[in-house]
Amino acid sequence: MRITLLISGGLGYAALQALHAQYEVAYVFTDRQSLAIHEYCTAAGLPVFMGNPRGGRARDVLPAARCDVLLSINYLFLVEEDILAVANRYAINLHGSLLPKYRGRTPHVWAIINGEKETGVTAHLMTPALDAGDIVGQRSLNIRPDMTGADILAAYQNMYPQLLGEVLNKIAADTLTLQAQDETRATYFPKRTPEDGRINWGWSRERVRNWVRAQAPPYPGAYFEVNGNRVTVHYAFPSSLGFRHEQPDGTLLAVVGSDLEVKLADGVLRIGPVPDGTSLRSLIGKTLS
Repeated sequence: MRITLLISGGLGYAALQALHAQYEVAYVFTDRQSLAIHEYCTAAGLPVFMGNPRGGRARDVLPAARCDVLLSINYLFLVEEDILAVANRYAINLHGSLLPKYRGRTPHVWAIINGEKETGVTAHLMTPALDAGDIVGQRSLNIRPDMTGADILAAYQNMYPQLLGEVLNKIAADTLTLQAQDETRATYFPKRTPEDGRINWGWSRERVRNWVRAQAPPYPGAYFEVNGNRVTVHYAFPSSLGFRHEQPDGTLLAVVGSDLEVKLADGVLRIGPVPDGTSLRSLIGKTLS
């Protein structure tokens, strides 16, 4: 089976290693920041296109990229029809959610933010519509209360190649089945940027806790501001510290080492670490922004 890969990042690199060991890789498309993928292709003698292929930029390499199956794994770019057309049989994308829920970017981060108990990986046919093609395989993953976005990505390092193997085996055996997505159940979430990480102290304690853990490293982190300076935090957990209901949400109640105790409507949350907690002691009793 001849395959062409559209891949980016760590998940794409893991898939490349697993697939190259078993299949004929015709061509690899990746972005310019995925240097590990480029280095692997160079060492293995695999032809690679780096950069955005949209707008016909990859026109010259498309004949060499012809394949039986086109696979997209964590690819940064939306795929246009000229790329989809290189596949003789199937063009398949792996998406980090249980479609049709959580279409769009960084779905596992959104799942944590929204307090979901389960996420997973879906293999689906690629169409011009975003994450909307027929499902050809799924694997689920329980989200533990302490899991971060990085923890889910680590689990996906194993799940992506396993699901790909299942799907490719079915294609080889001509037993692949297609399941249409239920459009009435589809949800969409947008791309996130570092500027989207600001904490809203008006949320519930659990919402803020999920907000913080979802964006822990390798993501930029959740943040608030003090005197115009951004303070980024990477963990949060409930505290038993007492408070008064009339205190504004976001009131700093205590500084404990590099942690802060902050009052919310339904309880106190301990967040951290902050670089120099002692410097914030003067803000005890005041509302964080």
